Amino acid sequence: MLDPKLLRESPELVRAAIAKKHLEVDLDAILALDAAWRAQLVEVETLRAKSKSANTEMAKLPKGSPEFIAKVQEMKAVSAEVKAREADLVEIEAKHKAAMLSLPNLPHESVPEGRTPEENVTFATWGSCEALSSVAKPHWEIPGFDKIIDFGRGSKVTGAGFPFYIGDGARIVRALLQFFLDEAVVAGYTEVNPPIFVNAASATATGQLPDKEGQMYEAVADGFYAVPTAEVPLTNFFRDEILDEAALPVKRAAYTPCFRREAGSYGKDVRGLNRLHQFDKVELLKWVHPTQSYIELDLLRADAERLLQKLELPYRVLLMCGGDVGFSQAKKYDLEVWAAGQQRWLEVSSCSNFEAFQARRAQIRFRKGDGKPELVHTINGSGLAVPRVLAALLENNLQADGTVKLPAALVPYFGRDVLRFG
Repeated sequence: MLDPKLLRESPELVRAAIAKKHLEVDLDAILALDAAWRAQLVEVETLRAKSKSANTEMAKLPKGSPEFIAKVQEMKAVSAEVKAREADLVEIEAKHKAAMLSLPNLPHESVPEGRTPEENVTFATWGSCEALSSVAKPHWEIPGFDKIIDFGRGSKVTGAGFPFYIGDGARIVRALLQFFLDEAVVAGYTEVNPPIFVNAASATATGQLPDKEGQMYEAVADGFYAVPTAEVPLTNFFRDEILDEAALPVKRAAYTPCFRREAGSYGKDVRGLNRLHQFDKVELLKWVHPTQSYIELDLLRADAERLLQKLELPYRVLLMCGGDVGFSQAKKYDLEVWAAGQQRWLEVSSCSNFEAFQARRAQIRFRKGDGKPELVHTINGSGLAVPRVLAALLENNLQADGTVKLPAALVPYFGRDVLRFG
């Protein structure tokens, strides 16, 4: 959520931010609603003060006197008007809150102009895409692939995008997750095992609501949402709390299964492991001092990059343009690995700085000594998501004998240096 003061004092700055993100927002209507809400609030507070003053005056008058009776009548009239205006205030407050929640975060000045993913900027690259498997093919075409990752039976049991992992398939998922978590702990993150369902307040705090309702699975009877990422429960860990400045940055890492409806996804991007409705991911998250947030963003991105380097996966870092940076983010980098069989880049991590956008919604603050509480900045990123990392490992390291040679960093977790199909 944006600072209301910023909206009122610098509306053109907000208008420019909306334009840079290429979003459709009726800012004039929101400004008018904000003015109407504030006017209504002043009116109600004035009436409340008038009612309190009349009550004080009445207490000083002799009961039953003409003045007392007149003041009672005045009190009744004022009270009735207060109730009516309070009802109007509740209604306009709800509209005002919804309007404020519809405003996107301001993009950082370093975010490049652009509307489409094609206009994202290549920030860095690592590794060679040439020195990979000479027999690489799309992972779903590898003979025996369906023996370790069964999409057909997953579709029968649940639906498309919910595969079974079997034998070495299940073993490699477990190995990757343990590797990701161990590396996060070494990098200074505290491991957390969070809930995988959240309430609407939590989803609103992180920006999933009201922006991404259609992408989440909902337990309607309970009003819970299956987590689309561990970012949601993790961020809300400190909701409505005040941290000590000396504790910052706070660094946490969590593994969860993630659930996304992926409504509207179609075409070649959904083949095999490229896009699933349920997948496993380790999330890295930081609550940081505002003056350090962009330094901490670079450090978090480096933590995610280090995993890809240890897995020997060529990758590139994209700096997302205004139209692709996201509703809630101020700045975002995507990490994409090269998949030799598909001859394309696959996103495996987004590393984002939300500045105070989530913290204002969640009221996560820090206090310096006896000073006034200030909002923290929140930063998160995947460290990492399993399916596309696994797709790249299978394709890039496929051997002529049909096995997959694993990188040295993963061998202690998997128990041997090759993965076999069937």
